[in-house]
Order: sequence, then structure tokens, then C-alpha cells
Amino acid sequence: MKAARWHRTPSIGAGLAGLSLVLAAGWALMPRTGQQEAVQWFADVCSAVARPMFASAPVPAGSEATARPATQVKVLSCEALPHVPGKSVTTVLVDFPPLAYSPAHRHPGSVTAIIVEGTIRSQLGGGPVGTFKSGETFFEPPNTLHMFAENPDPVKPAKLMAVFVTDTNCGPLLLPP
Repeated sequence: MKAARWHRTPSIGAGLAGLSLVLAAGWALMPRTGQQEAVQWFADVCSAVARPMFASAPVPAGSEATARPATQVKVLSCEALPHVPGKSVTTVLVDFPPLAYSPAHRHPGSVTAIIVEGTIRSQLGGGPVGTFKSGETFFEPPNTLHMFAENPDPVKPAKLMAVFVTDTNCGPLLLPP
């Protein structure tokens, strides 16, 4: 006859408590500037609902992007997809004045961008920086970190049309990084 073996597995609560201790220690050891950036990130996440639907996320003071023009977005249409319950397609036109810059952000749905005019540089989630010219496209899977998008030209504007497939009700289209 075999003796019964009791095996104790850690509970989820114990794991969360341990994780909390590690995070608290990391916070305490983090330089003050890192703490301020973390607080700003949480504030951005919590205030995202109050911002315009596709507005560029706030840029840290003193960064190169603060001196650059922002993108301007115009929603062209939003329609429910009758053959895909719970989903809608939204089309927007994004104007990039010369040297315009859009900082890191995410989108909740799939996005196809079509360059209508000029040149757009863009980087997705740690991938290589891509340079896209009029007539070219790029695709963003849902929730992918879009590191930046910019018009590198100091004189000519650029435009892209973006087609979003998201949950019904057409928004929000922009999420914080």
C-alpha cells in the first residue's frame, strides 16, 4: 500500500503578494525621473477616455517631438459590418503637415494605412522603421505598439487614409501605449 503524498502548490494570492513585493522594491529603487514617467504613463492611460478619438498621445516635455507639428485627423465614415456582427469599419484621413509627428500609441482593431500623398515613416512594435510613399500601404494588427509615425519632409505635407475594423460604435480608435 502506497502512502498518500500531499503536494502543496502556491496559491494565486501568494503569487500576487510576491509580485507586489517585487514591484514595490523596483519602485523604491527606481530613479525619481523614472517614477515621474511611470506616474505620467498611468495618468495618460486613465485619462485616455477624455481625449479626442484619434488625438496624438501627450509627449514628454523637452523631447524632440514637442517642437513638431501634430497630425490632423478627419473621420470620413463609420459603418457597422452587417456580415460581421459586433464589428464596424471606420475610415479616416490623416494629414501630416511638414515634419509632423505622431508619438507611440495603439489601436484596438486592425488598421490598413494607405499613403495618399507624400512620404510617411513608421515603426511598429520593435520592427524596422519603414518608409512609405504615395500608393503604398502598411498593416497594423490589433493592439500592436505603433512606436511613431512621421512626415520626414520639411516642406511637403503628407496624407494617409486609414481603414479600421473595430468593435461596433466606431471607437475609440486610439489607445495609449
